[in-house]
Order: sequence, then C-alpha cells, then structure tokens
Amino acid sequence: MQNRFKEFTLLTAKIRRLITRIKTEEMAKYNLKSSHVSCLYYLYTMQELTAKELCEICDEDKAAVSRSVEYLEKSGYIRTADSSHGKYKRSFVLTESGTHIAEYVNQRIDSILEDSDRGLSEQERDILYRGLLVISENLQEICDSYNN
Repeated sequence: MQNRFKEFTLLTAKIRRLITRIKTEEMAKYNLKSSHVSCLYYLYTMQELTAKELCEICDEDKAAVSRSVEYLEKSGYIRTADSSHGKYKRSFVLTESGTHIAEYVNQRIDSILEDSDRGLSEQERDILYRGLLVISENLQEICDSYNN
C-alpha cells in the first residue's frame, strides 16, 4: 500500500509539473504564461465564455482566471463579447491575434498528446483515462465528505 501511495502521488505530481513546463515553454514565444493556455484553448473550442464558465471548465480558482482574462484582454488576445452585462457576467471571445495563438495552442496540444501516448494502444489509453476518471470522482467524493 505504501508503494502504491508513493507511486501514485509521485507520478501525478511529475505529470503535472511536466505539463506546466511544456505550457510555459510553448507560450514563452508569445510572452504568455502557462496559465493562459486553458483560457485560449477553451475560448477557441467553445467560442464564447464568461470568467465563471472558464473557472468551471479549467477547474481553476476565480483569482487565477481573473488574472489570466485581464492579461489576455489587455494584450489584445480576447475581448468582451457583450458589454451590456456587468463586469463579472460578461462573456469573452478571441480576437484575431488571439485566434492565431489559440490555433497554434490547439495544434501543439494535439501533437503533444500524440507524442505522450506513444507506446499505448487506443484500448490501453481508454482504460487509463477511464481509471483516472474513476479515481478523480472517488477523490472528489472524499473531499466532498469533509464539507458535511
């Protein structure tokens, strides 16, 4: 059991660090940070989102998403889709330059996922992702029980 705990926690932490490093390296050429990747990716794939929706989809806290949105807006990569809503209910879309970067991000994500899957069959990958989903849901239940 101890070895399983060690292996699980070390591998998941290492994967998280490696993903962050890849995001950081890929975004450096655009003067962006790893935290901007998810905002660009989800705005590209879903077209229009509020900051609240980005928080939920990215599973990030409000402060982190707020900083990312503010930076991306000031840099001209996103803009407000509809200014009739208040500051926190407005939705965002990509600008032309934001779309250009998001297309690059999307292509790199596809390429990196393909490279990271190397050595796994499609069936093995499906089993891995299914297992990670079950573990995530079980851990969420445990965390939710702390609130009760």
